[in-house]
Amino acid sequence: MIVVTGATGNVGRPLVELLASAGETVTAVSRRPAAGLPAGVTHRQGDLADVAGLKGLFEGAEAVYLLVAGLGDELSPDEIVAAAVAAGVRRIVFQSSQLVGTRTDSVSHEILRRFETAVRGSGLDWTVLRPGGFASNAFLWAEQVRSARTVAAPFADVALPVVDPLDIAEVAARALRDPAHTGRTYVLTGPVAVSPREQVAALAGAVGDSVGFVAQSAAEARSQLVRFLPADAVDGMLSVMGAPRAEERRVSPDVERVLGRAPRPFSAWAERHAPAFS
Repeated sequence: MIVVTGATGNVGRPLVELLASAGETVTAVSRRPAAGLPAGVTHRQGDLADVAGLKGLFEGAEAVYLLVAGLGDELSPDEIVAAAVAAGVRRIVFQSSQLVGTRTDSVSHEILRRFETAVRGSGLDWTVLRPGGFASNAFLWAEQVRSARTVAAPFADVALPVVDPLDIAEVAARALRDPAHTGRTYVLTGPVAVSPREQVAALAGAVGDSVGFVAQSAAEARSQLVRFLPADAVDGMLSVMGAPRAEERRVSPDVERVLGRAPRPFSAWAERHAPAFS
């Protein structure tokens, strides 16, 4: 049995669907009730911060997909991983972040570094996934596109190879089921760097209508984002978006190495999610 934490998110939900369609026994874990899960998938409502409840979340699992919601600063990596070991889990695939490797001084990613250390030292089979920026961050623009056919965003022409969450889910499904990926750390990106302006053009093509672009200052963007994201996370996001390091601009070969095909471009994500912007 495979346990997927964060099972209702942009990666967790397609991962549950992929594993279920492959015939795996899947338990989906989320903090809130989950609707629309595939037939045969068991749901457990729980929170990784509830140390006393971890045994119930991991019980019966051979493998766990471990995903930390938000900054995860309320979590105890050592206790969570120890609970998985005590429950008899044999394999953990941990969703980390590319920034753990590229921004080693990032305070907001310290918890992910601690999780990586705990997972690697667990004695279990492990794989670490380090995705770059998510294509699904464009959902932040959905209301602007629907209501005004305009997007306001900073760093208009700074391009990064954002990754489709479905590609992350497909890599995760392989790592959970195939021991050949044990002991590997994969950096996951899209196939080409795309700027915010280019992403908006792709969304316009997906919805079949023109969408204007308004260049924001970093300060303007920050004042909006901190309304619904932690300030540390916003500052880290804007730092990467505005002044990415060479490694963050680079396209990683790891999606293709694992899946045997190129990563999906941002335009494919936009086409798949066009209804959210229409």
